[in-house]
Amino acid sequence: MSGLRLASLIAATSSICTLPALAAAESSYVYCDNGMRCFKAPCPSSSALDLVTGTIIKGVSIDTSGLPQADKAITDQSDVLYSGKIVVRGAIEQRTQTITGKDYSLPWLVATRIVRTAKDGERKHCSSH
Repeated sequence: MSGLRLASLIAATSSICTLPALAAAESSYVYCDNGMRCFKAPCPSSSALDLVTGTIIKGVSIDTSGLPQADKAITDQSDVLYSGKIVVRGAIEQRTQTITGKDYSLPWLVATRIVRTAKDGERKHCSSH
């Protein structure tokens, strides 16, 4: 097999293998205040429902810096995030954060866009529901 053909085959195989992993990295979430209150850091008062898996991630923070400007304006001017009124597209990342001198690996929802309005059933984990 020629070197060029082998390189093409390896590239094609790598692309096929990595595409599902990339697709699984982003999901749709309903992020909100869950009604739990802090007694010590880190605080579990926010959670995100992964609409693909049905998993609720407790103690998650949200990073909206990657939202398009129009979506950022929506989240900046109202409580749509904290009351669970919208579905956002994004991915959960583990980030290290130092709280009172101790390092914690905490989940962060990195939002990339607003998808739609959340349905009542998708907001059951929220304190405002």
